[in-house]
Amino acid sequence: MRIGSTCGASCSPVATALCTREIGKAADAIAGGNVVIACGQEAGRFEELAAELGVEAPACVDIRDRAGWSDDADVGAKQAALMAEALMPAAPIKSVDVISEGMCLIMGAADIALPAAEALCDTLSVTVLVTAGALPDVPDSRFDVIIGDLKKASGAFGGFQLRIDALQQVEPGGRGAPRMSAPRDGAQSECDILLDLTGATPLFPAYEKREGYLRPDPGSQPAVQAALLSAVQMVGTFEKPLYVAFEESLCAHSRAEQPACSRCLNVCPTGAITSAGDHVAIDPMICAGCGACSALCPSGAISYDAPSVDEVFRRMETLARTYRDAGGTAPRLLVYDASHGAEMIRLAARFGRGLPADVIPLEVSALSGFGHAEMMAALALGFVAVDLLLAPRADRDVIEREQTLASAMCGEGKLRILDLNDPDQLSDALYGQAVSPAIAEPILPMGSRRQITRMAAKALAPEGGALPLPEGAPYGAVLVDTDACTLCLSCVSLCPSGALVDNEDMPQLRFQEDACLQCGLCANICPEDAITYELRMNLDDSALQQQVLNEEEPAACIECGALFGVKSAIDNIMEKLAGKHPAFASSDQARMIQMCDNCRVQAQFHSENSPFAGGERPRVRTTADYLSKRKDH
Repeated sequence: MRIGSTCGASCSPVATALCTREIGKAADAIAGGNVVIACGQEAGRFEELAAELGVEAPACVDIRDRAGWSDDADVGAKQAALMAEALMPAAPIKSVDVISEGMCLIMGAADIALPAAEALCDTLSVTVLVTAGALPDVPDSRFDVIIGDLKKASGAFGGFQLRIDALQQVEPGGRGAPRMSAPRDGAQSECDILLDLTGATPLFPAYEKREGYLRPDPGSQPAVQAALLSAVQMVGTFEKPLYVAFEESLCAHSRAEQPACSRCLNVCPTGAITSAGDHVAIDPMICAGCGACSALCPSGAISYDAPSVDEVFRRMETLARTYRDAGGTAPRLLVYDASHGAEMIRLAARFGRGLPADVIPLEVSALSGFGHAEMMAALALGFVAVDLLLAPRADRDVIEREQTLASAMCGEGKLRILDLNDPDQLSDALYGQAVSPAIAEPILPMGSRRQITRMAAKALAPEGGALPLPEGAPYGAVLVDTDACTLCLSCVSLCPSGALVDNEDMPQLRFQEDACLQCGLCANICPEDAITYELRMNLDDSALQQQVLNEEEPAACIECGALFGVKSAIDNIMEKLAGKHPAFASSDQARMIQMCDNCRVQAQFHSENSPFAGGERPRVRTTADYLSKRKDH
């Protein structure tokens, strides 16, 4: 009843063997169209049945393996939430085609690399780079053999670029051992697949995430055979997901060659992000989609896009709202990845106690991309606790950093990281958790990740105030030493987010706290070292308004009275230059320092030694002048 009423669909009687002895019921329902089957395990069988009937395949929603049943008796609200979330239309994922023509470079000792080449040469176009060992007396003409030192490798599957020094190639000959060409440096080459059998240091950081780069243990025959099998299948056209979207105009990496934010550069495991002047550049072919850059980006220049961040917010909102509409009161959220976490929940659901009735699982494609904004939004949507089930290969440092930041804004005890490998331990940790009540008025997450974070923090702490944040937080205030600041406004001209602004009518430095990224650029560029930071989340409305950090009396032109510059700065210049510098030795020259731009130009133009004055202009020569010098005229 609760599933049907909250999801807007009628529910059939419960079936226990819909894919076997009750398959007739499934056939009747599928033939009628617009049916959803709550079974993901046998989705293939139902698709075949739909094909036989000549109708569209039904939607299959996995409730059992997402722990929709457990030792708890009342699970209706949870099942309704899982059903509503599964029925949401899937957002399309952007991708780009990667073409591999099967050009494969095998690196390694001769006794290992040459047998591997013999196994692959009938399927792939193989070149062997021998790093050690002797070449065979009779070379195999089915593949090329070279000797050299691979100095540099870049790129990814379908587009590796290589630079080889001391390159020697086999010269064809009729008799005797193969002869090698003279060694030469700087050889350039390309390949689609790179099979590294050297057992040496990997060519790439996080090499297991570099598509097209296979690096098995050369001492393990099963590992080598598995790599050969993978290489054989890497021919054709493949879809490469575009994991992140990037808006370079929002990037706060640098301005005027002054360093600022480098959070994404510091955490990217594959080296897909590089510096490109005032912003960073992302190579989509190298990006493995871990999502850490999206979680840490303070400006929103980088956002996860497979699926989008907005899609994750909508899924969480649907889960929380449907759970409440179905009669639930205080749901908890369990966030997990599609491999390790999904398998843990399946095992717990099938063979253990499962998950408590109030724990709703949420599968995400990038666990590291579930940052502090998503954690805060989940709590403000009505979840009383958020647990992240850590995967073995997840970036724990990023996840812990984001959890620490979110905990500073929402309070301790609401966010946990579960590093477990036993399904029973997972169930025990969730059944024994003590939670606090849910918030009275859940929010509707709208806007950027920064805006949603602030909205969630205010919902969780309606009393307002400023919450201190840990080191590295992207929120906070700029503090200015007014005694040192000269109001040169260099910080204003370079601020990438517009948090620091000036006042056109008077010498004034203004600051809007909610826009500040804490990127460090203004402190780096300040010539007086007058800027420091205070890490905090200011929940008061003052953070949304411009505050005056420093102001001084403007200087008035002694000729026309127009306001220009800062009076203290003009007085300081007068003290240091008037009567002391040759350009301002006389009183009339010194007066120019106290003039505005227009009056200063006028005074210079009419002065005795005007820099604009010149000698009499020479007469323009005409044709008559040239003709007068000719003898025939």
